[in-house]
Amino acid sequence: MAFKLIGILLVEIIAFAPFVWGENSLAIKSIQSEDGDVIDCIDIFKQPALYHPALKNHKIQMTPSYNPVMETTKTNDQEESYKCVTTQTWHKNGSCPKGTIPIRRTQNNKKDQIKKPSFFHHDKGLKINKDINLSQKNHSLTIMHTEGYRYSGAKTDMKTWNPHVEEDDEYSTSRLALMSGAYYDYQDIESGWAVNPRVYGDRKTRFFTYWTTDGSRETGCFDLTCPGFVQTSHEIALGAAIYPISTQNGLPYSITVYIYKDINTSNWWLQYGGSINIGYWPSEIFDGGLKVHAQTVQWGGEVYSKNVGKHPHTKTQMGSGAFPVYIFANTGFMKNMRILDNSMELKFPQNVDAYSEEYDCYRPQYMGDYVEEPEFHFGGPGRNPMCP
Repeated sequence: MAFKLIGILLVEIIAFAPFVWGENSLAIKSIQSEDGDVIDCIDIFKQPALYHPALKNHKIQMTPSYNPVMETTKTNDQEESYKCVTTQTWHKNGSCPKGTIPIRRTQNNKKDQIKKPSFFHHDKGLKINKDINLSQKNHSLTIMHTEGYRYSGAKTDMKTWNPHVEEDDEYSTSRLALMSGAYYDYQDIESGWAVNPRVYGDRKTRFFTYWTTDGSRETGCFDLTCPGFVQTSHEIALGAAIYPISTQNGLPYSITVYIYKDINTSNWWLQYGGSINIGYWPSEIFDGGLKVHAQTVQWGGEVYSKNVGKHPHTKTQMGSGAFPVYIFANTGFMKNMRILDNSMELKFPQNVDAYSEEYDCYRPQYMGDYVEEPEFHFGGPGRNPMCP
């Protein structure tokens, strides 16, 4: 079995080499972005996903088979004042034609840099409180989550920031995640923004996706750095920098992320900005679990570092790097959080729980009472006098 897994991984890496090593022989058009990125416009039928062994005979689903049911909500200028439009930096320098997908060129050829590090506490359960008790070693979560139903989608608006990341092998994210399975062998699809020098080679705030089918032990990766996610949009490049970014005392900028399951194909679609269907995680890459539904939805932040859960703690920040003060929306911030369940109606989840695995380093603040729209605030500086 071990030889089989190694063989599959080698086939994937070899087949995927043109994208991993940055060659652009398949590019119909290349765009040099002002931020240093090169975006290659690749024929949609020659994209990385189709190298996945499970997708050998896959027929690309160009659009969702139905329009996901959207709620009717009342909006006014005050409610929407926190939302300012964001875009991607490379858009200033060009666009990809229809029939192609934009792929950020990368020189990354190390498999361990495109997959989330996976280090598990096999001797600890899922009980989380203010004490240092990480569900995954080296990963620190500050999240709001819901469980108890069969989830076929989730959505949120999230404020963008550019947190300080101390070391090159650390990262900080703000993300929406749908999961299924045990904590040591979970399936996960997620999207949001990240500062991840290990994957991207810099400390810019970038739009990202991630997936795994086995708790990141053997499968999964960010964006299109391995076969799996099937992209259909020519407008959004996974892993590309987003702008503008929120600043303290400046305008608030946010992105909207919506992940939902196509009830006819069982593919999990990713929608950006409330209207752009970027592509999907095909049902063929999942075995049980997300092939059927998600068991848990998470909204919030994650910091990866070998120096979380210990002293001295990492200085890598979450959100803006500030502890949340809800009246100022001064750090990680999510609003319009929704789930899609068997009723096929987008709605706020009935039961939610907000917590932090390192309360003195990164804090949650859930506002659900006496407000028309619940809000989740989260973030922190990492190392500080209370988190030495």
